[in-house]
Amino acid sequence: MTILWLRHGETALNAARIMQPADTPLSARGLAQAAAAAARLAALRPVAILSSDMPRARQTAAALAAATGLPVQEDEVLRERNFGALRGRPWDTLDFDPTEMLDAPEGGESMAEFHARAAQAWARATALRSTLPGLLVVVSHGLLIHAALQRHAHWPAHLSLPARLANTAVSEVTAETPHTVLRVDCTLHLDDVSSTGGAA
Repeated sequence: MTILWLRHGETALNAARIMQPADTPLSARGLAQAAAAAARLAALRPVAILSSDMPRARQTAAALAAATGLPVQEDEVLRERNFGALRGRPWDTLDFDPTEMLDAPEGGESMAEFHARAAQAWARATALRSTLPGLLVVVSHGLLIHAALQRHAHWPAHLSLPARLANTAVSEVTAETPHTVLRVDCTLHLDDVSSTGGAA
């Protein structure tokens, strides 16, 4: 069996390319994306859901919980990178890419702190999966999932990590070490849902 990493659905700030505050909820499109992802993943009969406690991830996880009857376990370690004072700023007002900054923005996390937390998130997810009799779905955020997969998963030669993961993209890794990636950034469930990317 495997672990599925699911990015949250779209928010209005994703679409507008604005650095998101922690309390940003899903948009109507994001709710539709979450419902489509939930229908797809429920058919795989997961046995547990682990989620970031940020509203956009929580709402995405809630759609899967409604489709499966499973409870959602929330963990703040799965939150998106904290960009502190940059949150709420439009991307086009910045003359740098905040996702690449090494230092911590005011009130936020440095790259090193974020990567340490991503490692912790990976460890918690894989440890939980080792106690389960079946599929685990982990609902988190684009940068967190990207960092976890990039730094901790085993990548076969025929797959590569895209620069960004789409909203409600599904990425699958084996439950056993070395946690080989089986698929990445898969959005087949969005064929009938208009989707937009975006980070953080």
